[in-house]
Amino acid sequence: MGAFVLDAFALMALFQDEPGAPRLQTLIREAQQERSALHIAVVNLGEVVYSLQNRRGLDTAVGALGAVESSPIKIVDVDRSLALAAARLKASFGIGYLDCFVAALAQQLQATVVTGDPDFKKVESIVNVEWLFG
Repeated sequence: MGAFVLDAFALMALFQDEPGAPRLQTLIREAQQERSALHIAVVNLGEVVYSLQNRRGLDTAVGALGAVESSPIKIVDVDRSLALAAARLKASFGIGYLDCFVAALAQQLQATVVTGDPDFKKVESIVNVEWLFG
């Protein structure tokens, strides 16, 4: 069974029906069938909610949050270990701090990052990345 960590880019693609949305829909179906495991750090989920509220309004953001909470996506709280791992990645690779939580969680879970964010090219040497497009 494959394990995947979603970044905000991936969920935004899903909720805005962008080119990566079909792959996310497939991953969610596989997770519902227990053929894969999906995870997102709570800080990255917060980024999705914030972005959707700014772009589409509060109702859309609340609806998306409800959809994630009722889906098979496991929301992972940030503890000391994850926060410090993200800090080390920030110091080493210089990607966005919230992206560091995605990479650190993927390392901890030995999972693949699902994204379309080109910043993750900087960490492909330490985590597997599945690109949503391109």
